Formats: sequence, structure tokens, C-alpha cells
Amino acid sequence: MPASQQLPELVCPAGSLPALKAAVDHGADTVYFGLKNDTNARNFAGLNFDDHTARIGIRYAHERGRQVLMAINTYAQGGDISRWQRAVDQAADLGVDAVILADMGLLSYASRRHPDLRLHLSVQGSATNYEAIRLAQELFGIRRAVLPRVLTLEQVRQVIEHSDVEIEVFGFGSLCVMVEGRCLLSSYATGESPNSHGVCSPAKFVEWRHTPRSLDARLSGILIDQYTPDQPAGYPTLCKGRFEVQGDTYYALEEPTSLNVLAMLPQLLDIGVAAIKVEGRQRSPAYVGQVTRILREALDAAGRERQRFALQPAWQQGLAKVAEGRQQTLGAYDRPWK
Repeated sequence: MPASQQLPELVCPAGSLPALKAAVDHGADTVYFGLKNDTNARNFAGLNFDDHTARIGIRYAHERGRQVLMAINTYAQGGDISRWQRAVDQAADLGVDAVILADMGLLSYASRRHPDLRLHLSVQGSATNYEAIRLAQELFGIRRAVLPRVLTLEQVRQVIEHSDVEIEVFGFGSLCVMVEGRCLLSSYATGESPNSHGVCSPAKFVEWRHTPRSLDARLSGILIDQYTPDQPAGYPTLCKGRFEVQGDTYYALEEPTSLNVLAMLPQLLDIGVAAIKVEGRQRSPAYVGQVTRILREALDAAGRERQRFALQPAWQQGLAKVAEGRQQTLGAYDRPWK
């Protein structure tokens, strides 16, 4: 990383006002949040912001010199797109620093209705190459694109080299087995897609059944997993369920694990990523504080030490405690079999 180059922004999740404050207090440069409806892709009951809490959170962050992004990252539905348009209007009225959008129609609406509003292309937009990003820049004036978690480090580098917009990548949190924005698993089981309703495995379709030998997790009647009394039970999603396949029961689609890029922070800095994002608006304020603090320390160390950067065992141990399934991976960034 050239001496004059700034560190990437540390972008952290805020599923609630306490989580927003935890992110800011533990060193996030930027926080991102969504509204209490299906315009955002973490539309869980009990999470997210109304107008009042959003204003409190934005003021709290801005008074401390931090930025706030608003995620409007589901796809507007043909029957009524006005709810999504109102969310864009509300973001502009709240004074957020940028909105994160996936839907091309909403990007068009935002760029025309609020020309001074900074636009980021969401990971849900599924832009995996620089030509797609360039098109969004030419049509809507996007300033940043969040890359899906399916690209190698070399592919990320090529996107950055051929793009004039800032590039944001994921650094920690749950992985997605799909190309973001194209998941049909939840809608296959429930009729409600995370791309339109804002949540994988909507709570109204989740059912827990106690049996003499296990706790069964079902989604819309489909058995997703079985837990013995000594096993921790995770929230049932199809992609991370255990299924019987030809007599063997295992995680047929994806094991519960978390992306963790600490080991390659120097490489990410060298190729010029603009921001490193933490996934987890559905997670607790304690999770947000823990992950933010560790990534803040690691990013600062990588900026100071450059190629002498060394992982601290305490960082890895701290992140392992909040990783899905207590497992961590470099994901698609590192493909040693190539």
C-alpha cells in the first residue's frame, strides 16, 4: 500500500440502535442500517430502525465523525413500488451519507429524484465484473460497488484496476452459497424470497418440534435439521441445513462457517479496496462490538506494518468465538486448487 493511500473504511452492521453505537464506539468508520420493512434484506422482527431511532443513530455517528449508510437492498415488487421509493426519499431526508441499492429501477429513481444523494451498488446487485459496475456508473452515477463473495483475490484486483468507482469487499461474517441477489431457496420452500421480502427463512414459517430424541427445525414443514440435547441449535435456513443424501446425513449445500480475511489484509490493502465490510445486521450488539474492535486493531496494524504484518492469536480467537459453527474460512478469495 503506498504511503499516501488511506486505509479502507471499516463498514460495520447496525441492526439496532445499540448495535450502531457499539460499532461506532469500537472503531467503525461507517455503519449501515435498514428500515423496519421489506425494503432491506435483513427484515427480521425486532430489528432495524424507524424514523425516530434512525435520526438518533445518524446523529450519534455524525457527532463522532463517522458515516452512515442506509440499505434499501431488496427488489421492488411490481404491485407496489412506492414503498421502496418512499424509503429512498426517507434516506435523503434523514441525511445519510449514501444509500445501498440493488434494484436498477430504484437506482434510476434515486439518481433522478435525489441527484446529490450518494449511491452504492449493493452486493444484491450481483455485479461480479467491472463492465457491470461501469454500466451502473454510467447510468446512475454510483460511487461504490459491493462485490459478491464469489470472486478470487485476483478477480477483485482486476475489477479494481478497471473501475473508476470505489470497491467494497466483505471481510467477516456469514457466507452466502448463492451469488447474492439470485437466491431462490427460501422462496422454493416458503413462497417468499429474500430478494423481495428481505429475509431468509421468514420467522412465520419456522417451526421447532421437540421429540423424545431430538429438537427438529422445520421451515414451512420441511425438516432442515435435527439437534440432540447437547447440540446448539442454529436458526434454520435451507442452505445451511443437514440433509440425508444416499444414506449419509451432512451439510449438503454449505457448512456453517464465517468468512475471515485477517490473514490477507495486506493483500487487500495493496490492491486498493476502498472498504471492508462486516456482515451481521441480524447479530447482537456484543457481536458487532467484538468484531469491530478486532478488525479495527488488525486494520490499523496492517496499515502500519505493511508486509511485516503478523496475525495476533488473540484476534483469531476472538473472531472464532462469534463465527458460525466456530469455523472460519477465506472463502472464494483463496482457491489453492487452482
